[in-house]
Amino acid sequence: MRSLYGKFLTFTIGIMLTSAILAFLVVNTYYHQQLKGQNDTKNMNIALSIASYIESDKHADLENFFETQAEAGYKIYVANENGEELRFGAPFRLENLEKESVNSVLEGKLYHGMRDLKTETFMTGFFSDELANTVGVPFTFEGTTYALFMRPDIKLLFTEVHYLLGGMVIVMAIVSLLSMLIVAKKLIEPITKLTAAARKVGEEKFTGTLDINQKDEIGQLAQSFQKMTEKLNENDRIRKEFISDVSHDFQSPLLNIKGYADLLMDDGLAHDKRQNYAKVIQSETERLSLLTKQLLLLTSLDQIESPLKPKLFNLDEQLLDIIRKYRWLLEEKQMSLSMELDEVAITGDPSYLEKVWENLLSNALKYTAEDGEIDIRLSDYPDYVEVTVKDNGMGIAEGHLSRLYDRFYRIDHSRTQKIEGTGLGLAIVHQVVQLHKGCVRVASQEGKGTTFTVTLPKL
Repeated sequence: MRSLYGKFLTFTIGIMLTSAILAFLVVNTYYHQQLKGQNDTKNMNIALSIASYIESDKHADLENFFETQAEAGYKIYVANENGEELRFGAPFRLENLEKESVNSVLEGKLYHGMRDLKTETFMTGFFSDELANTVGVPFTFEGTTYALFMRPDIKLLFTEVHYLLGGMVIVMAIVSLLSMLIVAKKLIEPITKLTAAARKVGEEKFTGTLDINQKDEIGQLAQSFQKMTEKLNENDRIRKEFISDVSHDFQSPLLNIKGYADLLMDDGLAHDKRQNYAKVIQSETERLSLLTKQLLLLTSLDQIESPLKPKLFNLDEQLLDIIRKYRWLLEEKQMSLSMELDEVAITGDPSYLEKVWENLLSNALKYTAEDGEIDIRLSDYPDYVEVTVKDNGMGIAEGHLSRLYDRFYRIDHSRTQKIEGTGLGLAIVHQVVQLHKGCVRVASQEGKGTTFTVTLPKL
């Protein structure tokens, strides 16, 4: 597999070559379409002035005159009516002038070889060093008719300025290429670091900090990757803690069930002890059943797509049904319950919201002593509804409030009384409320009670 640096180098060289070819084609096309005729006219005027000068000066030394013109930067071919040929200056690369063209000029016609040169894609006509790529004019000297064909000598026309410009172009190309390679290395270096970091993440190594401090898109990508790594590290920690907590929460009741089941195998066990042991096994079984149900509920809540099936229902009626379910426990603990429920209908998933009210009410019952008080209120506002569950129980210390919605987090296991806790109830409350685009707040003071407030928008 080719590296990104190698690809960048290949693309850079390819772009430079392609640009050079396209530039050549554009310039060549422009010459043939626009400049070729102008170049032909300009050289034709020069040839006519030379012919006119020769014809006006009867004592001129013809060969010496043409030698002087050749040294001035021209290639010259002269033929007369007697078949004699003279060449001055550097030789043509290709002598392809047709005999008919020479005869035509000797007959007094003009030859526009530059203008009529055939267009070639990869050959600029201006540089085509061919005898056919000339201009031709007739002149008479000492009673003899001559045909003069000439064109500029490109090599002689290249001055120091042209070499300086050519050298500048070459240096610019080299410097540009080297600069692009340095820039490419700088650009690819953070990508290489990101690749190495991604490889570590693939190996479940979520520690480490990316040393990329750029302010561009790559820097933003690095920041996002760093945040993702930190989140994955946190999720990995939570996952391991979750597995550990689940294992512990399953192991404890299973050990109790196994231990008391072994005791029940004793044929000489007294009847009252047998009943007590059976009650413990039943209680631990119910605890396992509740834990399993809550884990399944959390699993459904963790789905990528929302598990909610919202519909319009009466929230006040749902709260009344929940309160009726726990009426027996209120009477058993001789607790008083006050409620003030506005009649309100909201759109939401009643099956999941039911778990919210069950958990909040069961927690209030669990952590409030006998003869305690619970107050439940449902308030209707224009854009949202608010449910408040308040008790005067043992309360929660301020240091525990930040982790209250963590899964399996329990403040004090010894506080569980009639209803065994799993540490999942408030996590379910928090997640269900968030899925409904709402929020849950808690206010508590140790020894004086706790108030949970759930706010749900009217969707």
